[in-house]
Amino acid sequence: MKQVDGTEYLAAGEGQHPSQLAQTTEAPNGRTLPPGYTHLGVSKEIVPTLRELGADPEPLIREVGLDPRLFDDGVSVIPFAALGRLYTLCVAHTGCSHFGLLVGQRATILSLGLVGRLMQHSATVGGALRALVSNLSVQDRAVVPSLTSRDGTALLTIATHQAESRSVEPILDAALGVTVNLLRTLCGPDWNPREVLVPRVAPADQAPYRRHFRAPVRFNQESASVVFPVGDLERRVAGADPLLRVMLEERIRHMKGGPGCEFSNDIRRLLRTRLTSNHCSADNMAHLFTMHRRTLSRRLKDGGMNYRGITNEIRFEIARQLLEDTMVPLGEIAAALGYSEASAFTRAFRRWSGQTPTAWRAEGHPG
Repeated sequence: MKQVDGTEYLAAGEGQHPSQLAQTTEAPNGRTLPPGYTHLGVSKEIVPTLRELGADPEPLIREVGLDPRLFDDGVSVIPFAALGRLYTLCVAHTGCSHFGLLVGQRATILSLGLVGRLMQHSATVGGALRALVSNLSVQDRAVVPSLTSRDGTALLTIATHQAESRSVEPILDAALGVTVNLLRTLCGPDWNPREVLVPRVAPADQAPYRRHFRAPVRFNQESASVVFPVGDLERRVAGADPLLRVMLEERIRHMKGGPGCEFSNDIRRLLRTRLTSNHCSADNMAHLFTMHRRTLSRRLKDGGMNYRGITNEIRFEIARQLLEDTMVPLGEIAAALGYSEASAFTRAFRRWSGQTPTAWRAEGHPG
């Protein structure tokens, strides 16, 4: 577990090659998930949510190439590209723009498997959230959480990792929905955040968000974040068992300790949560991994990658999401991605896509 400035934690991401997994089995040998795959976890709630909205889940699940029987168990392992397509299809089929939120609000801390149980037995809320950030990759590789604090305010932020742009909206809605449930489990059912930030255009009907979050909801934001007083991190978790916590930590540590690490994938996951801050240089990344910058560069080179190339991949990913799902002005997107001027961002985006950001937004914006 890495700690930086007392507030931000590295989510590890080691595992086996995707070809070693069958879609109907749990990750083999108790190892953490490989890149491209995720346990169903929270998304197991897709089926009851569809039924509640009067839709038959089986044809939709089969349309994206999955077996409906997978949804009988939250530990089923599936490609999250297929899961992303399913979320998109569910929104289109039901006409419910907040479908992801409905999924997330059904989920509980136990939807996170071992990680959820570890959170329940952490001594404090802060310890539970640090356990989530450090270990979620053993349960879910589709989203990446990070925890920051400043001036008396804490933010638990969720980013998507390699999700299809059209599926980002419902996936983040689901993640925010369950995140508030997690905090209410840890802090008590009457707990409410100060506010919730949502990186999507404000829907016509905002009432479902206000009902679930019981707090101000700000749309068109650069990140998906739950904002709350930093003092909440010191709250004790009722019923936590220290011995069970140690056992769960050891089991998760064993799962994360195997061979076959995907170092460049770890860098991508970490960049996805930090690229819009000022702490994402190669030197910062090397510090987080407790290695020299030259060692970081050498390990990436061994995998045929370089730091700048990975950084630009993630910049393009974030830019697409903000252009398609929000109305954040180009100047603010440029600044968030580390460009001093919007013109520099425009030139870079044209190199990546062959189009200007304005043209991309005009073609791809859902509204």
